[in-house]
Parts: sequence; structure tokens; C-alpha cells
Amino acid sequence: MEPRISLITLGVDDLARARAFYEALGFRSSSAGNDNVAFFQAGGLGLALYGRAALAEDAHLALPAGTGFGGITLAYNARSRDEVDSVLAQALEAGARLLKPAQDVFWGGYSGYFADPDGHPWEVAWNPFFAIAPDGALRLPV
Repeated sequence: MEPRISLITLGVDDLARARAFYEALGFRSSSAGNDNVAFFQAGGLGLALYGRAALAEDAHLALPAGTGFGGITLAYNARSRDEVDSVLAQALEAGARLLKPAQDVFWGGYSGYFADPDGHPWEVAWNPFFAIAPDGALRLPV
């Protein structure tokens, strides 16, 4: 297996609402989508939105009761502290819920969290130790 992630799929309760939210954040829908799934190019990988129940069924998983933390977060790494604040503001304006205001963090960066309309948590972080390429790709230290 090559060490890469090709696509992240989020299970959503209302596809139209989720698509509108991500479009308000600047994601552009791909023509590969349809009434049941939305796809977005996200740097070198794809982001998909698919019905939560249908996604659980497709993976042969039981759909758990409640909407608790699913054990995963998504991240947007910013090029500056100011960009963290700007991205959080844009997300809130688009309908996100603030989970944690941006603040200096123990590892030497600056970050905050928001949840999308379906509760998926996103960290928005500036990490002075990680380079962001002109195309938005994260470049980890070797």
C-alpha cells in the first residue's frame, strides 16, 4: 500500500445543507457528484459528503445512537496566525459552531476548532514547524 489518503468521506444528515456549507467556505463542487453524493477537490485529496445512514450501511457498520465525537478531526493548516482567525470567522459566518476559540497552544502554534453543521470537528491551526506549499499542500519535516 502506498502511504497516502485519497478521499475523506463525511457522513451527513442533509446533503444539500452540507454542500451549501462547504461551498460557503470556498470548496467547489465537482461534476462527479450527484443528488446522493458531493465531491470537492481539497488540495491533493478529495472530500466527499454522503448520507450518514447510507455511509454506515455501505461500510457494514451500525449507525450509533446520538451524535457524539467520532474519534476523528479534520484540519486546515494556515500560513499565519491571522489566517487562523480569518478562517474561523468565515466558518462561523457559513454556519459552523465554534468549539474552541483560537489560542496559543502548548506545541508552539495557534489553533481553534469549529464543527460543521453535522458536527464534524475541524481544527484551524498555524504551526510554525510545518510548511504550506503554494498549492496548499502540507509539507512535514523530514
